[in-house]
Amino acid sequence: MDSSVYVFAEDIRGEGLDNVLDRVAGHGAAGVTVGAVHHAARDITPHGVTRLTVRHDGAHFVPPADLFDGLRLSPPVQEYAAEEPIAALRKATAARGLHLHGWAVFLRCATLGREHPDITVRDCFGDRGSPEDLCPAHPDVRQYAEALARAVARQGVDSVVAEALHFRRLTYERSSVALGPMDAFLFGLCFCDFCMRRAADLGVNAEAAREECARIVGGVLDGDPPAQGEVTRAALTAYAGPEVVAYARARSETVTSLVSMVSDAVTQEGSKLVFLDATGAVKGYADGLPSPGLAAHDAWQLGIDLLALGDLVPSFGVLAYARDAARVADDVGAYRRSVGKDREVRVVLRPGLPDTDSADRLTAKVRAVRAAGGHAVDFYAYGLVPYPVLDRIPEALSQTP
Repeated sequence: MDSSVYVFAEDIRGEGLDNVLDRVAGHGAAGVTVGAVHHAARDITPHGVTRLTVRHDGAHFVPPADLFDGLRLSPPVQEYAAEEPIAALRKATAARGLHLHGWAVFLRCATLGREHPDITVRDCFGDRGSPEDLCPAHPDVRQYAEALARAVARQGVDSVVAEALHFRRLTYERSSVALGPMDAFLFGLCFCDFCMRRAADLGVNAEAAREECARIVGGVLDGDPPAQGEVTRAALTAYAGPEVVAYARARSETVTSLVSMVSDAVTQEGSKLVFLDATGAVKGYADGLPSPGLAAHDAWQLGIDLLALGDLVPSFGVLAYARDAARVADDVGAYRRSVGKDREVRVVLRPGLPDTDSADRLTAKVRAVRAAGGHAVDFYAYGLVPYPVLDRIPEALSQTP
């Protein structure tokens, strides 16, 4: 079974290119998925040069000037990008016979959002409180995403792994209001001019949907009891009405058309797109205990139409962030049915906490991926877990029939 290890550019810079690749190859992985474009973060890095690593928005390579010439948006560039770490990694992986995948975070960039607030999502109250969330419907964002995809593909990678190429859920640091899942979903919908226009073009009364969301969420913020239960189309229809559900569903056209543009651009540059759906992370990131609905069935909440994308995208990344091997198998099976059995399904597992507490559990999940028809297992992420946790990978791969 094909496999790859997710690696941050900071890992390679800190530990040395050969050291990282020696360990990855020694674990039996067939390739490296490198963070070519990432978002700002602060991560505990157990074996990093610094044990608390500060990451910044931007690309770890110098973007080709011709791709962004005349565009309003261009990616921030990391301080050491001029040293061409991605080019050095490409050369080293080729010499070792390893695949190289370029992992890029597309529409999550607070640097760009703060510089250009109008390109970020706008909630039902008219506020732009999520500077890191770029709206997939904004024309400038769409041009940026297409150019960024070409830029990553030109690094000579076997595939471009696209993270955050869809809408995101509502995120915040603090709240003393007990928002229910449906209230948070409504609060996270974007009602910028471009989103509302696209919905209206599909026959949706966008202004009525916005007003209803503001009424419901505003009531909860004023002290009304939050909605109970998980977000489903039926529950949302009963809670917020059919116009709101129609508005939420209309977002899939925005995402589908954007992903189609990006996939075509990557193909023209001689690579292929791996569409990374964040639904599995939304459901299980914190504790590895995802809510009952399978990720493939809930992807619509991020504007993702897997049936439509199955006709457009050659490869899909499934974030199987679950402790239970049977749940992993169920998620993989649902994805294969949704996108079509002729599409590649790459399943991302975390070899350590909170999902995996032993080599046996990781082995069971790798076997589950294979039994459910997954084509590849990727492990996230090299710099975030201790070496003994990484050492579970070769046993899991070698014992998989």
